[in-house]
Amino acid sequence: MSAESSAADTLTHALGGVTVEQISRLSGGASLETWVATVTCLEGPSKVILRRDRPGPPQSNRMEEAAVLRQMASEGVPVPAVLAAGPAGENGTAYLVLEFLEGETIPRKVLRDHEFAAARGVLTADVGRALAGIHRVQPARLPFLPAALTPRESVERLAEAAERFGDGMVSPVFALAARRLLETAPAAGEPVVVHGDLRTGNLMVGPRGLVAVLDWELAHLGHPGEDLGWFCVRAWRFGNDAHEAGGFGSRDELLAAYAQAGGRSIGKADLDFWELHGTLKWGVTCLSQVAVHLSGHARSVELAAIGRRVSEVEYDLIQLMRRT
Repeated sequence: MSAESSAADTLTHALGGVTVEQISRLSGGASLETWVATVTCLEGPSKVILRRDRPGPPQSNRMEEAAVLRQMASEGVPVPAVLAAGPAGENGTAYLVLEFLEGETIPRKVLRDHEFAAARGVLTADVGRALAGIHRVQPARLPFLPAALTPRESVERLAEAAERFGDGMVSPVFALAARRLLETAPAAGEPVVVHGDLRTGNLMVGPRGLVAVLDWELAHLGHPGEDLGWFCVRAWRFGNDAHEAGGFGSRDELLAAYAQAGGRSIGKADLDFWELHGTLKWGVTCLSQVAVHLSGHARSVELAAIGRRVSEVEYDLIQLMRRT
């Protein structure tokens, strides 16, 4: 069975009584497949988005991701509506079916095309408000989310992962960054719901600004600075390095918008820590992705290419440590 036929079967099973007229796979996504489809039911044709696990060990839980999306929608965070969700079973891999939203996610277009010039002027404020809304959600509403680690524990996990995925050989730059983080770790504070991967590329953007926050499979409890620092990691500026917040804004603008929307107290020193933490995390992620390829679980040129970006991360870590 072709990948298209398999994805269409997943949609037919998930939505029941629909005919899949057209289906095509979208680019991107190292751990998940994303498809856009036109389906026809009694009400007529409509577009939907299908997200499903790639072959290999499951990375996250689609049912839990659906619950997170529904909770965020109920509290005013801009997200796509959930139409269906299901676990892995007789019908294949776990899946999530979402409403189709008009907008753009490709960073190159969002950051450079004239169509989004006005959006770039308001996106930093939009993201700050969205993050404040995410961090206001009561953790008790999502009891299945992974428990929070203290900042020190999080760094220790990254250092352990770097050694594991590096087959016992740790980059000296990674080791130095981990030591710097352990020396400067902030207090844990009260944990909040953290998106876990909020960055340019996981934002749906329209001509007037933010349409929706996407890709919630890494949501967990943690320090609010984790999301803000991750958003500022240089990898997510996609060449617009002068704009430290997502490639379109400044760190000061992001902190101001976040605070104005009722976000938690995050100072510049906290943001420095979490940007360095996020950069190290991205480096470890690069190592883990290529490890999946090398293990044979999912042979992928994309996963292999991500592994080659470790040297870029080492450069970024050195620059950040010089700054702080």
